[in-house]
Amino acid sequence: MGRSKKFFIILAINFFFGFPMSSRAQEIQDLNTQVVVIGSGASGLVAALTAAEGGAEVIVFEKLPYPGGTSNYPGGIFAVESAMQHRENIKITQDEAFRMIMEYNHWRANARLVRTIVDKSASTIAWLQKQGVEFLEPAAIYPGGPRTWHLLNGRGAAMVRVLVAKAKERGVQVHLSTPVRDILRDEEDRLKGVIAQNESGKSIRVAARAIIIATGGYANNPEMIKRYSGFELGVNLFPAGNVDKTGDGIKMAWAAGAAPEGLGVLQLTGGSPVGPGIRQGEHLAAASSQPYLWVNQEGERFCDETLAYNFTFSGNAVSRQTGGYVFRIFDETTKKYMVEMGIDAGLGIFVPAGTRLVNLDAEIKEALEKGNKNVFVADSLDELANKMGLDSRPFGRTVNEYNKFCGKKHDDLYAKDPRFLRPIQTAKFYAFKCYPSFLGTLGGIKINHRTEVLSVKGDVIPGLYAVGLDAGGMYGDSYDLIMPGSTLGFAVNSGRIAGENALKYVRN
Repeated sequence: MGRSKKFFIILAINFFFGFPMSSRAQEIQDLNTQVVVIGSGASGLVAALTAAEGGAEVIVFEKLPYPGGTSNYPGGIFAVESAMQHRENIKITQDEAFRMIMEYNHWRANARLVRTIVDKSASTIAWLQKQGVEFLEPAAIYPGGPRTWHLLNGRGAAMVRVLVAKAKERGVQVHLSTPVRDILRDEEDRLKGVIAQNESGKSIRVAARAIIIATGGYANNPEMIKRYSGFELGVNLFPAGNVDKTGDGIKMAWAAGAAPEGLGVLQLTGGSPVGPGIRQGEHLAAASSQPYLWVNQEGERFCDETLAYNFTFSGNAVSRQTGGYVFRIFDETTKKYMVEMGIDAGLGIFVPAGTRLVNLDAEIKEALEKGNKNVFVADSLDELANKMGLDSRPFGRTVNEYNKFCGKKHDDLYAKDPRFLRPIQTAKFYAFKCYPSFLGTLGGIKINHRTEVLSVKGDVIPGLYAVGLDAGGMYGDSYDLIMPGSTLGFAVNSGRIAGENALKYVRN
């Protein structure tokens, strides 16, 4: 991307959020405040606004030139027993949600933290509505799932705009393009503030009693991803919607004596035909996420393809295959079905279930013309196998077996719902090579249920808090899609909890 294009993108983002191009940080040399928030995503903004509502002086530092980060993109927020759910006679209770989450995680999550987030969730929806955030409805993300996903009107970006405006009204200073470089401690190892750096490179010393870390994890840090998850960014794992998340807050917390927790836990998805420099249309991505025929590098099926409805399950299944990739395959008849009748599995809120993929042919053609090496079209199955780099004999056996299952409407191997047994018979034949992608990392700093950071000895580090994707303990080894909306739900609820407890700390 050229320098002029980057300038206009940043200009548009700043105009969208109502921020001037020049950061106020350029006017600052030394500051005194009560609470510093590092990061302006949903967790950081909610924490800042919560503390400011209680009368605290708050400064937010954001290293990007715009607020919100990946919080601009989500569709909704997890909550249980909200007023919205009561109005629609949605039955799930906080007790049921807590048990489902903990059993899903085999009790590897921090039970007290999970319970606190679940119990806080309904009041947080009401609090957000009071600020002016608008919601559409509680929804499920997969057929028959719990309707805990409170869809945002305007997605996360609309919520971020409201939170920024309300924070400024409360006197919160938000400094963009101003990363925090270090957490300061005194001679007795107590927190005393931070060092930030503005756009001109000038250091800013900020004295503060409480510090809330909300930097969004380490999704763009190749070394940390490799060390803690075993994946290689840009090779067998691709981040989606993450920018400049290098684990800054996590590393600063560790330097201050914090214990690690939740490292290597990723918000994995089953992926799509992604790759370095590859443009991908929404309809092509949606077609690659359907519950039809999936095979691995050996040309064999490896799962019940209705895992497509739960991107965590599909991400886990895909990531353990040889080479870390799989192929999603369909024929001309199934392609026509997706174009004329609509898709079975939705791609979140971006391409809902039932959407007719009217742009699919055009997007496949564009992918082929531009050299996307992960999209294949052939007139025969042997030709398709050759283009995919598979041995045609085991692949042919897999297709024949699968077609027999389709014919008798029973999957003898993985017991897939017969509604999604669509045979591979009619030319042309299509295949997409799909690598896992991920929406973020899900841990790094150990906290308690008050979001206080814990030391390697298990003690509370007074005045230090961690929230959102920087904090561990909410998940076991996999993201919890059983309760949709939990990432943003954890962000906003942990943010409120941190803001409340930081306020109590500075008052005392």
